[in-house]
Amino acid sequence: MDVTIYHNPACGTSRNTLALIQAAGIEPNIVEYLQSPPSRHDLARMISDAGLTVREAIREKGTPYGELGLDNPDLTDEQLLDVMVTTPILINRPFVVTPLGTRLARPSEAVFDILPETFKGSFTKEDGEQVLDEKGKRVV
Repeated sequence: MDVTIYHNPACGTSRNTLALIQAAGIEPNIVEYLQSPPSRHDLARMISDAGLTVREAIREKGTPYGELGLDNPDLTDEQLLDVMVTTPILINRPFVVTPLGTRLARPSEAVFDILPETFKGSFTKEDGEQVLDEKGKRVV
């Protein structure tokens, strides 16, 4: 299965999502988007395909969101996309693209919606939360 994750290795949610993809037996294409941001067109498509608004895809915490005045409601989606591409830390993460769909995997378990059920064993997130049991089934 062709899977791409827009990944930030410094982010625990992104690391958990990558590990869940790998636990499904998939080696994804890993794009470290801070070094290689998506094009404006690709970013807009991912946001739309994930069913999000541009504002929902902007990361505020730990970014220059406030100092750039991005909370201004008069800013258009086009203006916001432009600043997200030029300042990729503003892109919320991780976006995952598969043939089954696109998701902003926050929380990391959102990736389950777009992966095949090919998990082989248990999986526990970095914070200790178990999300797959020993049979590879979701813990609810």
